[in-house]
Amino acid sequence: MSRYMIILNPIAGAGTAHKELPRIRELLTQNNLNYDIVLTEQPGHATELARQAAVSGYDYIVAAGGDGTSNEVLNGLMQHKQAEGFFPVMGIIPVGRGNDFAFGANIPAGVEDSCALLASLSRKWIDIGRIQVAGEPEALYFGNGVGVGFDAVVGFLAARMKLKGMLSYLVAALKTIFIYFKPPEVRVDFDGSSMTISALMVSVMNGRRMGGGFMMAPGANINDGLLNLCIVSEVPQMAMFGLIGKFMQGTHEAESAVQTRQAAKVTITALKGTLPVHADGVTVCEEGEQITIELLPRSLEIITRVEPE
Repeated sequence: MSRYMIILNPIAGAGTAHKELPRIRELLTQNNLNYDIVLTEQPGHATELARQAAVSGYDYIVAAGGDGTSNEVLNGLMQHKQAEGFFPVMGIIPVGRGNDFAFGANIPAGVEDSCALLASLSRKWIDIGRIQVAGEPEALYFGNGVGVGFDAVVGFLAARMKLKGMLSYLVAALKTIFIYFKPPEVRVDFDGSSMTISALMVSVMNGRRMGGGFMMAPGANINDGLLNLCIVSEVPQMAMFGLIGKFMQGTHEAESAVQTRQAAKVTITALKGTLPVHADGVTVCEEGEQITIELLPRSLEIITRVEPE
């Protein structure tokens, strides 16, 4: 019988995950799953727990939390794959703040539906991104996307708030408008092309959404072999309010300040200023000089709803 390891972050979603734990146990039992549950205790713990579960021979390793928890589990699985050449299938029970990776991977938002999906074993291979910070020895992996600039600072602030879901990102975005330093001048190199721009933000997306409701790449496909770039040039402070609304509606691509591209590999270099960067909501660096992002096509098998092609 297949074995499931559920790695639950009790503080995900401002404590929502811990409150849902009894219900998760009940649903997993109702669905006749052979499972164990372990709780994370500090940042980075889910990565180590995922690696241990892979070594122990679990067939399915499930992140129960938000994007940060999913990112840590993903990194543990990818590290195990690099070391051993194989790894278990990943699952997600989205009980966090944004749940953007789950959204992009077509995993239902409700606890009942996501637990039922685990039992269905409907799954597919998806693309995974890898990000390398210049001067750092280890690369990091991500499932949903990388934010550079304004988006990253919003994420840093939202992570410190007690507010839940989309509201925390909206409040953080409003605060960031008034405290954000001058956007850096950056050079973006991608698949043989290059542009230099004073960038309010650069989003490099595998999925479609960030911040629980900002549709950075509404047309993205998580297994098409391409990253979606959304590059926003510096705009007047008051114009940023309008842009926020456009990103929430997914209509920003028509704006003159927004440029979109697709690529398999991207390098972003700070020419003036520095790069605040997050991947899947997890801080990568606050004052980086250069990052390189590469897509690894169909590198993770995940339990998800599979739409007919």
